[in-house]
Amino acid sequence: MNKPTPSVGKFASKTIRSIGQWFGIAVIVVIDLLMAFFAFKLFQMGYVPLGIVFVLIIAIISFAFFVPKAHMFKWMAFGLAAWLLFSIFPILYTVYNAFTNYGDGHLISKEQAIQQIESETYLPPDSRAFVSWVFYKGSGNDYLLWVKDDAGETMMARMLKSHEEPKVFDVVSGENGIGEIDANGAPYTIEGYERLSGIAASTDANLTKYRFGEEESPIFIRPDLSVGQFKQLYIYNPADNTFTSQKTGLVYKDVKGTWINSKNQKIIPGYTAGVGFDNFVQFVNSPGMRGPLATIVTWNFAFATLCLLTTFALGLLISIIYNEPKMKGKKLLRSLLIIPYTIPSLITILIWRAMFNQEMGIINKVLLEVFNIAPRWYTNPWLARTALLIVNLWLGYPYWMLVTSGALQGIPTDIYEAAQIDGANGWQRFTKITLPLLLVSVGPLMIASFIFNFNNFNLIYAFIGGGPPIPTATTAAGYTDIIISYVYNLAFASGRGAQYGYASAISLILFVLIAFMSLIQFRFTNMWEETGENV
Repeated sequence: MNKPTPSVGKFASKTIRSIGQWFGIAVIVVIDLLMAFFAFKLFQMGYVPLGIVFVLIIAIISFAFFVPKAHMFKWMAFGLAAWLLFSIFPILYTVYNAFTNYGDGHLISKEQAIQQIESETYLPPDSRAFVSWVFYKGSGNDYLLWVKDDAGETMMARMLKSHEEPKVFDVVSGENGIGEIDANGAPYTIEGYERLSGIAASTDANLTKYRFGEEESPIFIRPDLSVGQFKQLYIYNPADNTFTSQKTGLVYKDVKGTWINSKNQKIIPGYTAGVGFDNFVQFVNSPGMRGPLATIVTWNFAFATLCLLTTFALGLLISIIYNEPKMKGKKLLRSLLIIPYTIPSLITILIWRAMFNQEMGIINKVLLEVFNIAPRWYTNPWLARTALLIVNLWLGYPYWMLVTSGALQGIPTDIYEAAQIDGANGWQRFTKITLPLLLVSVGPLMIASFIFNFNNFNLIYAFIGGGPPIPTATTAAGYTDIIISYVYNLAFASGRGAQYGYASAISLILFVLIAFMSLIQFRFTNMWEETGENV
């Protein structure tokens, strides 16, 4: 008996499905190849940790899509890859930096630092510096250099690698291919060479790499465009990892990524090196750090708590008011009250910043006109903090209005009817029924809101920049700074340069602190749930 021939429709469907599968495989292969290319470039540039992350991403994607038993993970593969790249890696990198001296002066590897230091030069007393110079470019990378010293003497120098002689010769028209000479003493033309303009010479990156003249006293141009018979300033000794200054004879020893001599003078740059718990010890022991930090941490907790309480209270109040069934126009009013939530927060903050302007702001103009007062919002610490809370209240109440409006709808009305029959007044119904049941449903959101406000960098930085400054602080710290803005100032706005390692150590402490607070707050959430069950 003959088998039935498959229908054309089934065959077409199977073909399309097969093409789709091969197309999907091709897309994954292309993604893997791109990730492999990025990983190779990162390894090549010395960014080994980030390169390892890209290798892990390749492994995750390939495992999920090419291993048959792992197909259930393919919907999670790209999410896991993004989580690894944008969450896990920054956390681990911050932890690593917390135990290093990474920051200005220590941003490069040891090999790069040695190379930079060895390139530093000085002008010995018996050497010549030149006040004027002109470069002449020949074929390939062949150059001639004309120089003139402060005594008015001129000469022409060939490159050290040139096989032509002499390496140094006088500038005489008609000799060595030299043509007519300008008023300064430099040739207009040299046979086989093109005279470079000052701009062309200064933008030619190769010129600083070449040496001219004689081997004993070479002439070269430094990156600052000065020309002279310079010599290498520091000589590196790999045996004991030290530098010796040819100018002073002092020896510089390596101390945790910085070469320091007996007079406590440092060579810049240093290199990124492990410093153990030094950053944490500095955080704990430095009086200059502890002083502003005590003020900052206290304000940080107060700011987060007050922001949560004020926005929650106002949002809940509005929700209760508009929860009245008989109220007219409540849909329109709710729509208007939610407007602050629809505008980007940064724009709103900048608008409020202009309104609170001490000289031209509308708030001070009204207060001056009505009450004859003009508060110094940006110079008085308590007024600055009050202004921040007002702005945050405007930004945050619509969120809690939406959340509590939905939560109130979930509370059965028969509970209120029973309480009213029992003689409970409005305040008793709110405190004994509404609030306990509300806290059960919005408790986790309150924890998230507290943590968000605890790290609300945008509001602090965009509105007032952490000011006014604390006069007794030895670091960049202000009365409205919270820990995250203080860490930012320390890392990017400190007069001593960026201190990424120290800022990472403080961030790590902040991370542990927030995790601890979250655990405590979740305990309170469990208590609220138990209370809600007893209502």
